Parts: sequence; structure tokens; C-alpha cells
Amino acid sequence: MFRTLLFFSFLSSLLCMPVFSNASEIPSENPSVNDQLALNTTRAELLLFWAEKDLYVQTATRTTKPVSQVAENISVITAKDIEDMNAHSIAEALSRVTGLFIDFNGSDFNSGSLPHIQGSESRHVTVLLDGILWNALSGGEVDVFSIPVQIVERIEIIKGPASSAWGSALGGVINIITKNAGDTTLPKGMVSASDGEANSRDLRAELLGKGGPVAYYIYAGQQSSDGLRNKRNYSQDNLYAKLSAAPSRDIDMLFTVGYSKPFVNAGDVPEFNINATSKFSYFFVTGALDYRISPELSLKAAAYTFRQKDDATIDFLSPGTLLKESIWDEDTLGGSLKLLYTGGMHTAVFGAEISHGTMTQTINAGPLYQSIGLPASAMVSPGISKWALFTNDTIVFGKLAVTPGIRLDHDSISGSFVSPSIGATYNLGEHTVARASVARGFTTPGIGLTAGGGIFLVPNPNLTAESGWSYQTGLETGIADSVHVKATVFRHDTSNELVLDSTNRLAQTYRNGGHATRQGYEFEAETVPLYNISLKVGNAYVHKNDDSSPDPTVNYSYFLGLKYDNRKSFVAQLMGSYVWWDQPASQLAKYDTFIWDLALTKKIYTTEKTSAEVFLTVHNLFSGSYYTSNVEPNPQRWVNGGLRFKF
Repeated sequence: MFRTLLFFSFLSSLLCMPVFSNASEIPSENPSVNDQLALNTTRAELLLFWAEKDLYVQTATRTTKPVSQVAENISVITAKDIEDMNAHSIAEALSRVTGLFIDFNGSDFNSGSLPHIQGSESRHVTVLLDGILWNALSGGEVDVFSIPVQIVERIEIIKGPASSAWGSALGGVINIITKNAGDTTLPKGMVSASDGEANSRDLRAELLGKGGPVAYYIYAGQQSSDGLRNKRNYSQDNLYAKLSAAPSRDIDMLFTVGYSKPFVNAGDVPEFNINATSKFSYFFVTGALDYRISPELSLKAAAYTFRQKDDATIDFLSPGTLLKESIWDEDTLGGSLKLLYTGGMHTAVFGAEISHGTMTQTINAGPLYQSIGLPASAMVSPGISKWALFTNDTIVFGKLAVTPGIRLDHDSISGSFVSPSIGATYNLGEHTVARASVARGFTTPGIGLTAGGGIFLVPNPNLTAESGWSYQTGLETGIADSVHVKATVFRHDTSNELVLDSTNRLAQTYRNGGHATRQGYEFEAETVPLYNISLKVGNAYVHKNDDSSPDPTVNYSYFLGLKYDNRKSFVAQLMGSYVWWDQPASQLAKYDTFIWDLALTKKIYTTEKTSAEVFLTVHNLFSGSYYTSNVEPNPQRWVNGGLRFKF
């Protein structure tokens, strides 16, 4: 009852609180003038809405071009989208994207989450941060909870194979692009603090500016929670910095460094008498050089080093002894070289990549496993070396843009693989684009599956890459300049799918199975703001046939969003998500309901260079049950709010 009263009290204050400003703003009391102002605002918002839809993106072909010339199925999340929803994690933002299915591990405060694109496996989704492959070497799966959402400028998502540009990316690519360094000598920045139930805190600070020839962006953040369900608790410290310099008019240099140290207590599982904890650490350094040879030709070189470590421990609740400890310590060193040509009707890319990664895997067995003859400790250190050559070109013939591409990959596990693609867009009108693409993609098996293993997982050195062809077509249009609609149909055929062979309970191993087909559609619609109110809906459907399963599986999702944004002082969003996972009854999952979130932001003070705002988010507004495993139930309704100061 107290939380309910607190929520409505805070909501009332948000709606009624004035904005203090040093600007002179005296509203007219003449209704006709007000009506005219409303009409002008609506027209301005309409123009801004279509400008936002005409983004330039870089993920599809690894060079910047208008989204209207992107043949692939692409979605973009901006920094404003993230701020308006008061997101604490990247997974929260991704869960609003149609066709992207996020499997949350408990949906706790910035809990672990695995992305699936159009019914793909998580290992098929490639996640990039500042050009670094974030996927684990061990199994190929990826979790984005360790990346602070505040540093994000935008996220570009390619849905469907993107191997002709990025290599091992059978399901698609999530490219996380960080904020630019500052461009003013007077520093700008932001400080925010939020708190909520179970002491769920989120502290952030960022600073950007320019000193002499060097521009900078610096971020520091800390998150923690006592756990919203089942004694789960969590903490994470983050540091990130970006420096850029231009030694000459034709040369740009960029350096980034990042560090993250999450700790996750997954909570007690009385059904199995266990508790699981994980200690993570992530550290990376990147360097890039951009040399403009001529107005049409430029050369880009980049290098990085990335280390990630996961120390996962499972203990018995009683008598409190170790069951097992698994440690994955991974190091990767890589680089790329790209030659870009933009002239006339062509936007072409020629590139090469090289990388080497090693994984040291240590398994420590507790007394129970030792009693059945397993060693107390075992360690392996497999590695993987990769190189690739790729090229693509966007050729524009008036309203038609054609994008052929091809890439040759070679790695020390799967050998060589060729990934061709061809796509086209046709501008049918000012806000209408038709798209079609055909692409071949692949995903290399993780080295933990081919040379690592575990207590009951036996490595299979004979595993080969999963591969397949993808076909997509779609239409994106504006209806009467008031509704933006996007529809896509797709089919993905996969061969050599990885299947866990569990016929021997004590010696499980992965093998290449048969054929899998995923086909379905996506539909999205968003209205332009009318009197500051807009509506967004989304629906995705995936039907999967798999040789390894006797019955097909069906996944589908719905998204509903209602937003009020006066673009001056107040933003309110009501967002509802429904995801059907088609889990077997034995999983004891619950997800047959909409989960609603309410996000509110009110600016309470503003000057020419500073502003302060309060924000509040009510998660799981109606306390719905949403989880894919009964050992990881989601929290019921919980509230988090705070203050954000910008300067």
C-alpha cells in the first residue's frame, strides 16, 4: 500500500511541477493562438519524425550510408530512446525491438539476458562494441549486461545473416556504437542517481569536451541491488574513456578503454539445494586511424585487445560445500584494415581482418563429483586464429540501390567459408522503400565445445560451422504522412545445426545435426506525434522446423507503446511486451501475459546550459509472471526513481 501511495504521489508531482527557467516564456491565453501554436508544433514534430527515420547507418556494409539504401532488415535504437525509457541496461532497450527475443534470467535489476533474433540461437547473434566481438570464445553465446547503457549513442541491429560483412553471424548483428568525444573547450556532462526497491541503485557520471587537439569522453558508473527475488543480488562497476585527435586535416585518431566488474548471485534454488554465483571482469583497449587519401578514398585501420573472465561457482545450500567451479579466462587480440571509396554511383568497401584468441578453462570439482572418480581440478587452454577478406559495394541507379557483397573467412576450427550476399532497395515514394536480400551465413562453434568441455561435457573436435541461406523482403512506408509502417517476411534455412547429444547422461557432447528452417514475419507501426502523443505497435512471428525435434516450435511477440513527449519538459511512456516462447510443460515456465512498464521524466530546472530532471520507472506494473524457467521467477511490481543533472 505504501509503495502505491508513493507512486501516485510522485506521479502527481511530476504532472504538476513547474519548470523553472531563465528564459522568458509567457503562454498566451487566447485559444486561437494556442490552437495555432499546437498546429505549428505538430508540423515541426512531423518533420522531425521523418528526419529521424532518415538515419545514416554503418553496420550493414561497414561504411556509412542512408538507411533508405540498406537492403538488410535493420532496426536502430538511439540514445534518446534509451533515456526516455529510463533503461538500466542494454537488454531493456533491446527487448523493445520487434523480432528480437530477449531471454532474461529472472528479469532482475540488470540481470543476465540472451538475445535471439528471429528465432535464432543466442550463439548465432554477433554483438560488437567499438568493433570488438563481445561473444564468448567458449560457447559463442553473448550477454550484454556488462556494457553500461549510458555510453551508447545508438544500437544498430541487423536481423538475419550478416556474414558477408561480419563473418560468424548466422542470426544477425547487434552493433553497439558509443558516444562521440566532446567538441567544446567548456566541458559538458551528466550526473544521475537512482534508487529503488531492494536497494537497487544506479549511479552514473559522464564528462566530455576538448582540450587543445584532444577531445574526450569519460564515463564512470556503479550499479547494485540486494535482489528483487529469491535472495538474488548484484553489483557492477564500470569505467569507460574515449580520446580522439586530428594531427592533420586528413588524419583522425581514436582510442578507447573500458573496464567492467560485475558480480551476480543468481539466488537460492531450494528445489536442487544449490546456490550459484558468478564473478566477471572485462577489460579492453582499442585504437583506430582514419586517413583520408582523397575526397573519395579513405583508409581505416583498427586494432584491439579484449580480456573477459567468468568465475562461476555452484555450492550446496546444505551442507554448504562446493559442487563445482568453472573458470573461463579469455584473451583476444585483433585488427582490421578497410579501404573505402565513395564516388559517383558507388559506395564500396574492401577490407581484411585478423585475430587470435585463447581460452584457459579450469574446472574444479567438489567432494560429490570427486567421489564418483572425477579429478579435483582440470584445465585446458585451446585457441582459435582467424583471418578474413571482404568487399561490398552499394551501387545507386536513381531510385534503385543494389548491394552485392562477399567475404572469405578462415579459422583454425572450421576451415574456410565463403559468404556471398545480394540486396536491393527501391524508393517507391518520398517515405516508401521496398527491400529484398539473399545472403549466406555461418557461425563457428565455440572452442569450449570443440576443445574445452566440462564435468559432463565432452568436447567434439569434429564440429563444423553451422551455415545456411536467408531470404528476406519487406516494405517500409509512411501512410498519409502520419503513420510509419514496416513489414518484413523472412525464411532462414540452416544446415549442420549444433545439437546436444544427451544419450549418455555422463558424457554429453555436441554434434552437427540436420536441417532447421525458421520462417515468419515482422510488422511495426508508429504514428507521428499528434499533440505530443504517439503510438507504437509491433508483432513478430517465427515458425521453426528442426530435424532434431519431432514437433515444430512457434515463437511470437507483441509490443505496445504509448508515449507523450512535449520535447520541452515532460516525457511519459507506457510500454507493454508479450512474448510466447513455446517451452515444454516440463519447464514449468510462465509467460502467457503482457508485462507493462511505465517510465516518467519531468524537467524541473533549466537554463541555457544546464538542466535537472526527475525520473521514475514502475517495472511490471500489474505484477505479471514472466519467466522461461521456474527456478528463475521474475520480480513482481517494483519501482525505481532518481535525479539527472546535465551541464
